[in-house]
Amino acid sequence: MKDFNTDVLIIGSGIAGLSAAIKLAEENLKVTIVTREKKPEITNTYWAQGGIIYSPESLNDQEDLINDIIKASSFTSNKEAAKILSTRSAEIIEEMLIKKSHTDFAKNAEGTLLFTKEAAHSRDRIIYKGDMTGKAIQISLLNYLNDSKRFPNVSFLTSHTAIDLITPNHHGVDITQRYEENQVLGAYIFDQAESLVRKVLSKVTILATGGIGALYLHHSNAEGARGDGHAMAYRAGASVSNMEFIQFHPTTFYDRSSHRRFLISEAVRGEGGRLINSKGEAFMKKYHPDAELAPRDVVARAILEEMIREKEDCVYLDISHKDEEYLKTRFPTIYAHCLDNKVDMAKEPIPVVPAAHYTCGGVKTDLLGRTNLKKLYAVGEVACTGLHGANRLASTSLLEGLTWGYIAAEDILSGIKDLAYYDAEKIKDWTQAHEEVDLALITQDQMTLKQTMWNYVGLSRSQNRLARARAMFIELQDEISKFYKHAQLHDELIGLRNGVEVAFMVLNASMRNNQSVGCFYLKNQK
Repeated sequence: MKDFNTDVLIIGSGIAGLSAAIKLAEENLKVTIVTREKKPEITNTYWAQGGIIYSPESLNDQEDLINDIIKASSFTSNKEAAKILSTRSAEIIEEMLIKKSHTDFAKNAEGTLLFTKEAAHSRDRIIYKGDMTGKAIQISLLNYLNDSKRFPNVSFLTSHTAIDLITPNHHGVDITQRYEENQVLGAYIFDQAESLVRKVLSKVTILATGGIGALYLHHSNAEGARGDGHAMAYRAGASVSNMEFIQFHPTTFYDRSSHRRFLISEAVRGEGGRLINSKGEAFMKKYHPDAELAPRDVVARAILEEMIREKEDCVYLDISHKDEEYLKTRFPTIYAHCLDNKVDMAKEPIPVVPAAHYTCGGVKTDLLGRTNLKKLYAVGEVACTGLHGANRLASTSLLEGLTWGYIAAEDILSGIKDLAYYDAEKIKDWTQAHEEVDLALITQDQMTLKQTMWNYVGLSRSQNRLARARAMFIELQDEISKFYKHAQLHDELIGLRNGVEVAFMVLNASMRNNQSVGCFYLKNQK
């Protein structure tokens, strides 16, 4: 198999992509799901710990949820998006996660779902599976979708990296195609194992590639969250929005290991965990009346302030007052990880630091997931409906992906019967360069990018820091462009090219915004 056609091409295999795929496959469409990972479960969804908001009508919670979303965003979110989430999401959870994929959420002895509360929520409305909710959802959706008897029309392309979205304007064989309406016709896909590029044409393409956290030195994301979808969409002509709003999770396990930091779920604070400094002093009341349950941006900056003030590398999260058996049951993954790193959370506080966690902005879409490019949808963290505004409410990320994956699929189904495949002969084949890839150069450039993002475009920014970052990115992009043009394709090279382009998006949005709001904090404002 080399080039081929598919009704719907979905790039990304997390909750948003899988939600859309199930809905589309049930209507007998040919669906192809692409992931750069060897295993489709390796996504940001898989690493999500805390939970997912479930707010059925019986809770009478719709207005309160809308208000909590807006309040957490510092009153910058799109209220219409919040309304859709609050009114549609419960029925979609019931259909997709409870009735179809049978996700194993925590229940009491009578079999009733258990609810918990997280920061900036006005009530208990979050369902969960211990501290591995994302994993439970990811695996259950994959198991449901992977039933070949149920869905013979679904294909997974693993270890395949999307290179570019195909448009007639950019990839047509004839100059006159530049005058056509700009539309997305599919994508060029790099087969990592075979080192060849497939031209995949589709009637509709869905971006579900996740966020950009892995562009930072310290992050809680899968390493594939490097902005591939953002970069491809932007090159094709899609609009992006709110890219300066990068949410940093306040509490990840502090050690000196790899860049991906282990998340210490917000639920630990929701269940009574207290933040203390190196002197054992609880400090959050100084920064916000809600203390540990303040919005994430407030907690993350408070931790950073304490670290600077005390000249320490971390602070500590203490939940040792809770019963040991309770902690093992409620937070089994966190408990085991801490123990593996010689920290017993039942007896001592956990060392924690902030890390890049979630991208509130992204490829701009309407409330049906449609971008400004015909036949291109974006769902989940790669997309921006304005739901989160300048700051995301806890446990809305999984819900957003599930909800808009489903909603986008509904819209696709309403019109795909009228669409046809573009003539493949009118689209250029991919031309491979032949210079050998120097992985050492790629690794060095990746480190430069990550360190620059962390130090200058991170939790706290200033015009001086941003100016320094801009100078470094200009030089880096120039070198990478020359390298990319002549080198053989490699997944890491594709990611590096995309990463520096997305870094510029964050940088430019940061330089345009002179207002500290939500998770965007600008020092030394005039």
